[in-house]
Amino acid sequence: MSHANRPGSVKLSKDDLLHMEVLTQKTARHSTRLRVEIPLTLTSLDRKHAMAAECVALVVSPQGCGLRASQALPLETPVLLADLPGGASASGRVASCLPLGKDGKNFLIGVALYNPANVWGIANPPEDWDCGAAAAGNGNAGNKGDWPYNLASRKDQSPSTGR
Repeated sequence: MSHANRPGSVKLSKDDLLHMEVLTQKTARHSTRLRVEIPLTLTSLDRKHAMAAECVALVVSPQGCGLRASQALPLETPVLLADLPGGASASGRVASCLPLGKDGKNFLIGVALYNPANVWGIANPPEDWDCGAAAAGNGNAGNKGDWPYNLASRKDQSPSTGR
């Protein structure tokens, strides 16, 4: 029995096939990606692949970024992104690494954050970023009045007893 004659199958015209939207993992995104130029420091947390370099984030979202680096890193390498806007830092893993050009001097490294957030300091992020207002300005959701920061900042109270 051919595929077209199977029970429950639908026959589509060539025009139908040309106008279909196909959603796969590669095309479905968690949130909008923004083009930016944010300087940061990328540090490998894997001793086998030592690297600490100044890089530039070119594309960002709460899930991660695409950044330009002068050195390649293997997939799944744990990394720290530091010197982010507002002094924030974030950890993640290398999700992709592609050469930029043929000279081998620059690479596009995709970093997936372990804890998705607006660590980029985007003041008015797209609605689908689903970030709280506290995280939008500086990439740091906590402030000194919130727990646990308030425990250490109160002079008249002991952090262990809360008195």
